[in-house]
Amino acid sequence: ESNPDGLNGAVLTDRYVVPDVTLTATDGAPYSLAEDTSDPVTLVFFGYTHCPDICHVVMADIASALTRIDQQQRDQVGMVFVTTDPARDDPAVLREYLDRFNPRFEGLTGDLRTIVGLGNDLGVAVERGEKLPSGGYAVSHGTQILAVDEHDRVPVVWTEGTPAADLAEDLDTLLDGGVPTAGADHHSNGSAS
Repeated sequence: ESNPDGLNGAVLTDRYVVPDVTLTATDGAPYSLAEDTSDPVTLVFFGYTHCPDICHVVMADIASALTRIDQQQRDQVGMVFVTTDPARDDPAVLREYLDRFNPRFEGLTGDLRTIVGLGNDLGVAVERGEKLPSGGYAVSHGTQILAVDEHDRVPVVWTEGTPAADLAEDLDTLLDGGVPTAGADHHSNGSAS
């Protein structure tokens, strides 16, 4: 199987535009994905620290992918974890969780409505799930990894389960030659093509 764009991830024909929404970073400071990211590639994942399975696996894959590229490339890649469970994921909880994967990873929390809106703008569904027997609750969210470029666009998306080696290969390609051009910007809700 060969991808004409040379990537394992999906190059979006209708790119999402990152809205200027302010959340709270792990140090308690205001943080905007649009204003505070300037790396050539910033990986964004929506998840939560109490997730029983998928979030840990995706975050481990991202951390592993970054160890597979050289230091100069790693310095050009940001990673932002947006919680889908702000009631439990305050800045300190996020920091402790992310430090297990990579201390350079940033975490964002804030008002759930704001997070849901940001997710919708970026094609990631977020909703509170059912109550669990333990007394907590599940949080239903999209599990894709987004690549945000330095122009606040999302040109590439990887699905949950993308192997770390494939993600690393794509990061190498993106940093070496940039993101393939594939269409217009997407300013409103909708799905990726």
